[in-house]
Amino acid sequence: MTNGSQAYLKTKVLTASPAELRLMLIDGAIRFSEQARRGYERRDFEAAFDGTTKAQAILMELLNSLRPDQSPELCKRLSALYTFMYNRLVAASSAKDTALVDEVIELLRFERETWSMCMGELARENHAAAGMRGGAIGAAAAAVPSKNPTPAGGLIGGRVSISG
Repeated sequence: MTNGSQAYLKTKVLTASPAELRLMLIDGAIRFSEQARRGYERRDFEAAFDGTTKAQAILMELLNSLRPDQSPELCKRLSALYTFMYNRLVAASSAKDTALVDEVIELLRFERETWSMCMGELARENHAAAGMRGGAIGAAAAAVPSKNPTPAGGLIGGRVSISG
């Protein structure tokens, strides 16, 4: 890696949000798993070992970054997934089996797609919430008669309570 690309990567990491960092980790795990796969195909076991160990290190970082206090059930499932992928890479390394690496790559790509969709949805929600801060909620609430739960002026978003 050249000094310029190292500086770019360092800046990208230092300025990334936690969600973007997670996506970067998943991308790295995919890239290194693909490197391991190519190594096994070419019988270049040094490249395969390098790719495998780097992908495993990233999986451990993803595993260690889980916050069970925020969402215990989700963390339990992700922990099982990352542990499974880690173990599949161990098995692939022992057997020199590209099919096992392919399983991991497929799961990582699915994880990446899912995470990208979550980031997109979060960005849309944040954008909508930022638009409401300018008084749109207050204007919509003022347009709603107190005895009618249906917004007359059109409620942009938010939560509606039917209990009071």
